[in-house]
Amino acid sequence: MKDASTLFVLCSLATLAASAASSSVVPVPLVSSVARPAVSAGAQANGAIRGRVEIRRVVTPMERRPGVAELGTPPGRGVPDLRRSVVYLESAPRGAFEPSDAGRAVMDQRNETFVPHVLAITAGTTVDFPNSDRIYHNVFSLSKTKSFDLGRYAVGRSKAIRFDRPGIVRVFCDIHSHMNAFILVFSHPFYAMTDTEGRYRIDDVPPGAYSVVAWNEGLASDPKPVTVADGATTELDFSLR
Repeated sequence: MKDASTLFVLCSLATLAASAASSSVVPVPLVSSVARPAVSAGAQANGAIRGRVEIRRVVTPMERRPGVAELGTPPGRGVPDLRRSVVYLESAPRGAFEPSDAGRAVMDQRNETFVPHVLAITAGTTVDFPNSDRIYHNVFSLSKTKSFDLGRYAVGRSKAIRFDRPGIVRVFCDIHSHMNAFILVFSHPFYAMTDTEGRYRIDDVPPGAYSVVAWNEGLASDPKPVTVADGATTELDFSLR
């Protein structure tokens, strides 16, 4: 009886093993079975606004006041590019970007001139004011957006100011009355400087309707309406008198 029972158990195990071997078991993959989220067919692509700003008024730099040490032979000095303009959206698209550290920018003092003459930045940017002249300068501003006085400092030195509020800052030198510049501080990144031919381009603009402004030497144009289509580039020109 004991041998018969053992033989029955062995036969049963052999039958189960044969059944398992005959079934087709496929291993479950661990990675490829997880599908990546598909891009929404209705997602819109950002576009751009480009064009040209024509300056029709005559803009002349302030006359240089000669120094006593120059003995009638004033050294060469830079002439600011007064035809460079800034074009910007009057208001930014809601939720178009996340606030981030705006970083740093530079406004040099070279040949008794601020370089660049116009600087466009986002709020939170720190601007360095190095002195590249072999004379003293004293950078200051009385603007409501940002009032400061860096004091006198010599060649090779640099001082910095962080601009936290949007607005226009007029910059001067307390020693040289002909030195002046502008810093335009924006609460959004949708702005652009024109090149030497007056051309500009604002990229990465979400589709929608906007008002666009062109600014030059304290003069701002009336806002112009524009509609940016899905992934398209819209043309918009300005003329400042």
